[in-house]
Parts: sequence; structure tokens; C-alpha cells
Amino acid sequence: MFTAPEERPGGGDLTERHIRTVDDVLRLLDGLFAPEADRWTAGGADWWDGFYTDRSKAVPFFVAKPDEHLVSYVDRGLIVPGRALDLGCGPGRNALYLASRGFEVDAVDLSPTAVAWAGERAREAGAEVRFHCGDAFDPGAAALDGPYDLIHDSGCFHHLPPHRRISYLALLDRALAPGGHLALTCFAAGRMGSELPDEAFYRRTRLEGGLAYTPASLRRIFGDLREIELRGMRQQGPESPYFGESFLWTALFRRDV
Repeated sequence: MFTAPEERPGGGDLTERHIRTVDDVLRLLDGLFAPEADRWTAGGADWWDGFYTDRSKAVPFFVAKPDEHLVSYVDRGLIVPGRALDLGCGPGRNALYLASRGFEVDAVDLSPTAVAWAGERAREAGAEVRFHCGDAFDPGAAALDGPYDLIHDSGCFHHLPPHRRISYLALLDRALAPGGHLALTCFAAGRMGSELPDEAFYRRTRLEGGLAYTPASLRRIFGDLREIELRGMRQQGPESPYFGESFLWTALFRRDV
């Protein structure tokens, strides 16, 4: 005998079946990590705004210095000027460096406060950078579809939950030009970040401050790209003109033509 589905008071099916697409699954998994999900989804502006409001905090990457490995890539000719996208640009230190070396730069961050700070630095330096406030992984962000000759990420990747690697790789698929490079910085296993297996984060429903990666895991995740260089970031002292912390990996991958 057929029984009609029970309805909620005021209407609405109690047996809600709303999973239809991959994006639906990703959003469902995001929900397991609330309120941590605010750190990588479009709703994360408030959390990051609070983080960036006090510019006097002793946060290593608040310095107005480019990453040492990024400078090395340019100096050695491993990457050459072209269109660049700086993911999670924060106060803009690497975006400004790339602009100073002849790159045409788009830089994106969830936080309006971070983007405003980066804009101030760009005006002071006379640098031309197109800053965007929003979610770079949103397929609807057509302004960031590229193609880009360089996608640069200094610290965004390790704050994503495992399922959002799908969104990250989808961004590379649609926005990284043939022959283009991904320059990545992330937590190094044994030095910084959580070394729990992927499935453990879903049991705990928190990211433990960020995910640590091994060289083998990075090579597996980015296996569709060719590895150019993967090493530990070189520690830089306060007198150095460059940023460098030894608890990070630096990697350069290339999409073959």
C-alpha cells in the first residue's frame, strides 16, 4: 500500500533528497566542518576579516616580502612574465612582486580587509594588480577563468579539507594554460600541520589547523602536472628581503602542452 511522504508543519517533504550534483556533495561535506567551513567558502569573509584587522600581529606572512622560492623561479627563468593568478593573496606581497617583474596579475582573497590592505600596498608601490574579493574556486567566477601562465598559491591549499581538492584541481583544469605553471607552498609533514589521514578529518569534523603533506602525496595529487622542483622552503632571517619558513614545502609543477 502506498503511503504519501510525511510533510513538515507548514509544508515541505521530511525526506529531503537534495543531492543531485558533485557541487551538492561538496557543500554537504563543507557543512560537516561548520564553522571551520567559513575559512574556505564564500561565507568566510568575516573570519578572515577578523584575522587581518590587526596588522601589528606577529604573523609571518604579514611582512611585505615575496616568497624566496618565487623569486628563485623568476631569477632562474623557470617562470617568465605572463598572466598570473595569486590565490589567497592576503596583503598582496607576492602579487606585488610578480607585477614588479612584468606579470599581468589577478589576485583573489575571501577577505575584503585583506584585499583593501593589498590595494593600499599596491598604490604605495605604484603596482598594477587587479584585486578580486571572493571565492576563486567558484566556477561562476568567470573573471578568474584565465587562461593563466602562472597560478601561485602561498598557503591556501593546506587550509582546504580533502574533498575541496576536487575544486582546486577543477580550477587548474579550467584556468591553467597549456605550458603554464603552478607554484605551491604548503605545510610540510613532520614540521607543521596535521598528519591525520583524510578520513579522520570527517570523523573529527575539524581540520586541526591545517593539513600537512608529504612530497609523495603532493606528487600523487598533482600527478597530471610535471614536477619541476619540490623542496623545503629556505628559512629567511629578519634582515632578508624575502619570506621563508622552514616548515613549508615549495613546489613548481608544469602543465605540458
